[in-house]
Amino acid sequence: MIDQEFCDFLEYRISDAFVNTSDDRLKGFWCDGVLLPDAEIDYSPKTVNDKRKIILTAYTGKTGQEIYELTMHFGSKSLSRYTRGLDILECIPSAETDDWIKVDPVLRKMSIQLY
Repeated sequence: MIDQEFCDFLEYRISDAFVNTSDDRLKGFWCDGVLLPDAEIDYSPKTVNDKRKIILTAYTGKTGQEIYELTMHFGSKSLSRYTRGLDILECIPSAETDDWIKVDPVLRKMSIQLY
């Protein structure tokens, strides 16, 4: 399930990916927190199964305090595991690359793709 432990892990993985970014606009970025949606229905297994994504909030940028809309897209493995109530930490890609993260610093939007 997605809980505070998941959000903390994701925060650190995003920060580590920024260290390895090849995008000059994102050099010096880091993440200082990921927040779940206010309504639990927005990240319920049924909603995730229907939409295949969750909209979260991330505190990121060069200060780590800019508020970004973070869309987390589920791949087939993470979707299957999530809807069965299994842990999806292993579905977060490695921080060795940043190809699973897309960031628009102007619109303050970020999207990530889970396996």
